[in-house]
Amino acid sequence: MIEGVTLRDALISAAEIMHLRRQEVDALNVFPVPDGDTGTNMSMTMAAAARELALLPGNTDITQVAEAAASALLRGARGNSGVILSLIFRGFAKSLKGNKTIDGPALALALQAASDAAYKAVMKPTEGTILTLIRHAALAAKEAADKSSDFLSVWRAACESSKLTLADTPNLLPVLKKAGVVDAGGQGLVYIFEGMSLVFEGKKSIDTDSDKALPADPAKIDFSAAAHSDDHEITFSYCTEFIIEHSGQKEPLKLRAGLESIGDSLVVVNDDEIIKVHLHTDRPDKALGFALKYGALSDIKIDNMRKQHDNLAAEALGDEKNNESSPTKEFGLVAVAAGQGIKEFFEDLGVDRVISGGQTMNPSTEDILAGVEATSARHIFVLPNNKNIIMAAEQVIPLTDRKVSVLPTKSIPQGLAAILAFDESLPANENHIAMVKAFEKVATGLVTYAARDSLIDGKKVNKGQILGMEGSKITLIESSPLTAAYKLTRRLFKKNSNSLITIFYGADTTEDRALELEEKLRERYGRDADISLVNGGQPVYYYIISVE
Repeated sequence: MIEGVTLRDALISAAEIMHLRRQEVDALNVFPVPDGDTGTNMSMTMAAAARELALLPGNTDITQVAEAAASALLRGARGNSGVILSLIFRGFAKSLKGNKTIDGPALALALQAASDAAYKAVMKPTEGTILTLIRHAALAAKEAADKSSDFLSVWRAACESSKLTLADTPNLLPVLKKAGVVDAGGQGLVYIFEGMSLVFEGKKSIDTDSDKALPADPAKIDFSAAAHSDDHEITFSYCTEFIIEHSGQKEPLKLRAGLESIGDSLVVVNDDEIIKVHLHTDRPDKALGFALKYGALSDIKIDNMRKQHDNLAAEALGDEKNNESSPTKEFGLVAVAAGQGIKEFFEDLGVDRVISGGQTMNPSTEDILAGVEATSARHIFVLPNNKNIIMAAEQVIPLTDRKVSVLPTKSIPQGLAAILAFDESLPANENHIAMVKAFEKVATGLVTYAARDSLIDGKKVNKGQILGMEGSKITLIESSPLTAAYKLTRRLFKKNSNSLITIFYGADTTEDRALELEEKLRERYGRDADISLVNGGQPVYYYIISVE
């Protein structure tokens, strides 16, 4: 029988082990996509729980520890493996509700609830994964609990079963056997159980040095196998995750149906206050649009899995430096942008190189050429995202042996629309046409300030006044950025009659002001528009507004 403090320390120990083994687990990652981040995602998910648990006092009971861990894991869950891990502990916590301590039979019931919760939330459960491990661990725990009420006896049975099942995962999932690895998520769960066992068995938790990895187990097979997995395994490009904040939302069946129609690897977890979503898709914008109908979004994360896989392959070949100059894939993307948030947004959508620049900070042809040369692709699409940069970008074409297509994007919203229309399965000319068509449908609004006194279209503008621009044309002069952004968005929405509004707020705009603008727009449009707010961090512009 164990008490709350023991479970607390066991979970913290598990987070430490998972952190130190994260790279080893990353290297096993071939399913559901070979993007090499399962260990990192599981580590970050466990770390979220460890941070919360470290704040609990020593007299906390089992129920409080389990609930605190489950809540933190769900909010901090990253990747498919992290979300499933959070589901396991969510079921575990629900089963233990009201318990002060845990004995063997209670542990067996909790593990069964953990297995049930994980299987129920995953749209298409696959055997040979972490799901199989937790199911077999629960069955072994029940058998042991029928013979003894001793906690350690039941726990050891569950751990032993998980190890045996892990070794069998290549026989259950052909993609693992082909790559010569065991399941990455399952390996992560075994390490988590080992970390918990250290405390349950009365041993001292490991003393972790945050960046010092444990030596790899020599019994493990070639970890570079994940890097050489066939690219066709990645059906959809973007791993998309977010949290929907809500209050008392019923089971979101329509949300599930909508998301399942645009991707796979879908996991939707509905809790008392949030809905946690994980999805692989080619249209993260549509996924966010579906979700906004259910409440405000937070913790949005979009990763390009194809890019992660390419990076993993380059590391496995041990030739990263050469990879920077030698083309290894057909297409690449280079974009110009300013603002850390916008840069990260571009990178998450798959842009290979983001060159710093924009209004008042135009990069040179040499800067753009350097970005092109550093991209390991045979054909590179360049997105200037500013009319004053297009010509400099076009000068790159005769200076490189790569094929370069410069798309005449004049704004950040146009660049984003072009990227979302990109499909690497299409030939270059079809991609070019599709991307141009996509960005031409986007209306751009910019809110900035007058740098000097001037006369614009017969109107006197004083230095410091706020300007609202539709594309490159000044159409509003206001006293505050918020008012200008609100009026500008209404003008763009009316003219385009579209339903997706994205607002990037800049370095000189506070989050509170940006949220105030978002609230005003929601009050105005209700369900007529899906509104997204992004901390772009861009200079010069208080707001960059996209309506499409």
